[in-house]
Amino acid sequence: MLFAQEAETEEPTIEIGEPSRPVTEFIEGQLGDGPLVTLVAGSIDVIAQVVLIFVLATVVLLLLKRLIRRAIAAAVEPKSAALTRRRNLGEEGRSHAPVSVRRVQRAEALGALADSVVSVLVWTLAVLILLSTAFGISLTPLLAGAGILGVAIGFGAQGLVSDFLAGIFMLAEDQYGVGDIIDVGDATGVVEGVSLRTTRIRDVTGTLWHVPNGQIARVGNKSQEWARALLDIGVAYGTDIDAASELILTIASDMAHEEDYQEIFLDEPEIWGVENLGNDSVDIRLVVKTQPGKQYAIARELRRRVKNGFDAAEVEIPFPQRTVWLRTEQPVSLGGEDAPPFEHVLPDDAGVARARSAALRGDTSPPPADLAEAGADLDEVGDHDDV
Repeated sequence: MLFAQEAETEEPTIEIGEPSRPVTEFIEGQLGDGPLVTLVAGSIDVIAQVVLIFVLATVVLLLLKRLIRRAIAAAVEPKSAALTRRRNLGEEGRSHAPVSVRRVQRAEALGALADSVVSVLVWTLAVLILLSTAFGISLTPLLAGAGILGVAIGFGAQGLVSDFLAGIFMLAEDQYGVGDIIDVGDATGVVEGVSLRTTRIRDVTGTLWHVPNGQIARVGNKSQEWARALLDIGVAYGTDIDAASELILTIASDMAHEEDYQEIFLDEPEIWGVENLGNDSVDIRLVVKTQPGKQYAIARELRRRVKNGFDAAEVEIPFPQRTVWLRTEQPVSLGGEDAPPFEHVLPDDAGVARARSAALRGDTSPPPADLAEAGADLDEVGDHDDV
């Protein structure tokens, strides 16, 4: 028990041994063993070891940083993209193949992180080797103390470590970048800045959110690669669904082939059918695949054009409808046998032409009185298509 208690009370101490002195031994062998010779030779020996370790650490660090730069260059512009760039060189020697800005930002961030980690590791090892070889200090107590300190820091700064690890994985997996529209739960908006610890998000009201990376449980990226605009357009129950769907699709297709929008539309608009039978309306779903981040502007413009088209084609836009029960002593007859039969209002060819023209001009004037004016509208629509 006594030996065990003594062992428990012992504390690790830094032991300083006799370091190797090859230069000192060589000089003393040539000039003799004297106090002055030993002092000068020992100083030269220590300085030589320090310089040698410094030079070796610098060379190793330069080589590792060069490898990191090559890895960054390969990540920024893969070999296939580089070949395409060289093939597409213009007459003035400028390349026309685009480079992904998103890939460049991610590669530079990871490269800066790797550069910092490599620098810390190399210089830490250099200092430890210098203490061991030049000054004869035992590294075992130092390493044990560093391990205990690391555990204490890990427990005390768990949140900070979690933020940094989440930031590293976020950059490595390319979950989002600057300019993306993301939803992280508490905040939704445009990413204005990304670091290893926090992500800055600007929402639609202008509020700038600073969200720690370690607290982001899930991320919804609304602007990566492509986006989709979903429009549930309501029509009255008395409207012919097929005719209204065809009219909506015609308006959207006309917009998709316009010069200002044909690059934003990544695919032809589609009608997915009736989405909902509501209390007051029948909802028809229109789907448009667009460039990332452009779906909101496209949806707003399509709603404007559909509204103008419905007005011109006399398609009824729904309004609140209710069934009223009248309780009286005498029965109430609504309509009767002489009431006209109920018919769907179907837009004819002239109505469709007016709708397409109105969607472009915003014209909601009454339908033309004769076929000549209808033909003029058709010619005008053709002129718009040519443009």
